[in-house]
Amino acid sequence: MYAATLSSKFQICIPKEIRDQMNIKVGQKFILIPEGDTIHLVPQYSIEDVKGILQGSNTTHYRDRKDRE
Repeated sequence: MYAATLSSKFQICIPKEIRDQMNIKVGQKFILIPEGDTIHLVPQYSIEDVKGILQGSNTTHYRDRKDRE
């Protein structure tokens, strides 16, 4: 578990171990999602970053809306 301190400018530094593990780069944008007393910090990716992420997916058992009862 890692800890971070909120600065007087309301900034938080992400520890190096987490940045390396998640491949976070300078200028990376994040989405902040408040949920109760928790804040989820989710990296925001451009469409170019996720292009091809589903390549090779198995669609043989794809369910469509008409399959739902």
